[in-house]
Amino acid sequence: MRAKLALEDGIVIEGDAFGFTGESSGEVVFNTSMTGYQEILTDPSYAGQIVTMTYPLIGNYGLNSTDIESARPHVEGFVIRERSRIASNYRSQQELDAYLAEHEIIGIEGVDTRALAKHIRTKGAMTGVLTTEEVNNDTLVDRAKAAPKLVGRDLVQGVSCAEAYDWSEGLDENFTNGLPEHEGDPFKVVAIDYGIKYNILRCLVSSGCSVKVMPAKTTAAEVFAADPDGVFLSNGPGDPEPVTYAADCVRELLGKVPLFGICLGSQIMGIALGGKTKKLKFGHRGANQPVMDLKTEKVEITSQNHGFVVDADTLDPDEVAVSHINLNDKTVEGLAHKRLPAFSVQYHPEASPGPHDALYLFERFTQMMAKERG
Repeated sequence: MRAKLALEDGIVIEGDAFGFTGESSGEVVFNTSMTGYQEILTDPSYAGQIVTMTYPLIGNYGLNSTDIESARPHVEGFVIRERSRIASNYRSQQELDAYLAEHEIIGIEGVDTRALAKHIRTKGAMTGVLTTEEVNNDTLVDRAKAAPKLVGRDLVQGVSCAEAYDWSEGLDENFTNGLPEHEGDPFKVVAIDYGIKYNILRCLVSSGCSVKVMPAKTTAAEVFAADPDGVFLSNGPGDPEPVTYAADCVRELLGKVPLFGICLGSQIMGIALGGKTKKLKFGHRGANQPVMDLKTEKVEITSQNHGFVVDADTLDPDEVAVSHINLNDKTVEGLAHKRLPAFSVQYHPEASPGPHDALYLFERFTQMMAKERG
């Protein structure tokens, strides 16, 4: 069966369909990671997006129930160059085609994904429609133009948990190198779920935290009722500006409990601190993004997935410091309050997939909570 991907600028790409059949729309983005397609598919931060993988062969090690980052895939579609017909890994439980079909995700293969990535880099990320239906190209392009955009939409409510729950699973002992060892009572952490990845929760547990996950619309009063030592602000999808309830909550938490934010959580913290966010031309998505810690001048290779970023020029320099920058485009990759126990990073220290250069940030969080404990 054939499939088509139409972009709102008039480009129409044809290929072979796999996975589910039908039609979907979303912002077409690209990820440069060589591995980790399962984690990318199940990362809630990809809600509302059709993901293009630039690495040419996808599916070669199958999928398993251990490496998922949430309960289901969240991408609106999946674009690849070539799908492996063989899943060569002893941990594999399912092939990519069957997995996408089970979860009603449309895939298209046979696409020159690197050419598509270059087009997006030149023109910017844009809305597209992916279909297996017989539709003429002009109609598809019109549908892409009319499809909902990411800007101004609150996608968090579609990925956050409905009720609070406790999380107790830590990392496999083979992957804890770089995380702090903690003796004594665990730190009580409330993790506010804007689309949280499982590996973040594992890293918190393996760092000595007792974790309660709470929905995105949790109020500051509900957080305080849990009597936490610290609050974690999670990753999540889309535009942070419409997620006003989250910024309102964080404003009330600032200065009263240690805060650590990742990705969307960093943007929400930036808004709560009086800043604004802006949309990047094509975003940062991959496992090889270079970031510099401005305090130590140490460079980390990081895993990233975001299309929005805090605008450094809108922050009060007397209150908030930019702690990390992206070395490719000099955009904000981290924030730290100069007086209050609050910091954040735009990238993913928990990786999954990606390098573990930034695991030290979990120790920074536990040290901050230990200091506040006194």
